[in-house]
Amino acid sequence: MINLATFDFLEDLAANNNRDWFQANKLRHDEARNNVLEFAEKLIIKLSKIDPAVSSELDPKSCVMRIYRDVRFSKNKTPYKTNFGAGFSENGKNFKGAGYYLHIHPEQSFLAGGCWMPEGDMLKAIRQEIDYNGADFHEIIDDRAFKKYFDAPDSEYKLKTPPKGYQPDHQDIEYLKLKSFTFSHALTRNELTGSNAVDEVCDGFIRLYPFIAFLRNAVS
Repeated sequence: MINLATFDFLEDLAANNNRDWFQANKLRHDEARNNVLEFAEKLIIKLSKIDPAVSSELDPKSCVMRIYRDVRFSKNKTPYKTNFGAGFSENGKNFKGAGYYLHIHPEQSFLAGGCWMPEGDMLKAIRQEIDYNGADFHEIIDDRAFKKYFDAPDSEYKLKTPPKGYQPDHQDIEYLKLKSFTFSHALTRNELTGSNAVDEVCDGFIRLYPFIAFLRNAVS
């Protein structure tokens, strides 16, 4: 489970996002990070039994992201993230294609999976797979249980007009306009701090696995 102290640290960090405060509370950060690493390790073991691409020996440290922000090209110069993030794939957080993601935040925790902002060739391949194998795509995303859990795909990044090569009246044009192919599901603090937290998150990843496999097949 994620400890309440981990959420407390993130809340306090959000209110004191500066280097002096962080250095004075470095031990709290380390304890919170270790809590997330332990949680990630348990997730990896369970996920490896479902997804053969995720090794049970995957190092949690290769999955859990650093809390330090890269502010070089950002107007927001606060030095620290106010969440813990973890990515799970064959290469941990360094996705080369599809993978899973866990976002731990005091107010906006969620799990997600898919291909986030794939580069040109990969984006083209995914769109082509949806075009050619729409029946398989819809068998996954229109499944009643899947739809109830995830609803619609994330659409923050989406073209306003059809991508090159596709007509406006294509039956899946709204999916083909997507620039990211991901689904997400919100998680409450109670779910993440409960004794079944690992199972709760892994259940979401299991639901995502057919979609992940579809995307991998598209870019293989």
